[in-house]
Amino acid sequence: QVQLVESGGGLVQAGGSLRLDCAASGRTFSRFHMGWFRQAPGKEREFVAGLSWGGGTTHYADSVRGRFTISRDGAWNTVYLQMNNLKPEDTAVYYCAASPTWGPNGNSWSHQHVYDYWGQGTQVTVSS
Repeated sequence: QVQLVESGGGLVQAGGSLRLDCAASGRTFSRFHMGWFRQAPGKEREFVAGLSWGGGTTHYADSVRGRFTISRDGAWNTVYLQMNNLKPEDTAVYYCAASPTWGPNGNSWSHQHVYDYWGQGTQVTVSS
């Protein structure tokens, strides 16, 4: 059974920081690309950040670039999302996801359909 479990969400004031963790179990995710998505109330789920399986390539949504950092541990079991200078508009449920390949051309990191495994989500609330 494959599982992705997010943790680290919570309530923080604007300008503050949080780190989200995504723990993987059930199989080896060392060859999977990883992504973070988020869904705000009343909005569709959107791409936040992506990390290639080798760790050498990262992608970010324009709204978080320069503030968020995606990374993974050396054992390839945990993926992190470090979020700095948080804004009220970052309030959402954050999901991690794993993809065996970012589409046929390897460039669909922001497309939800290429991700086969998803966590249950963790709430992040940023107060103004």
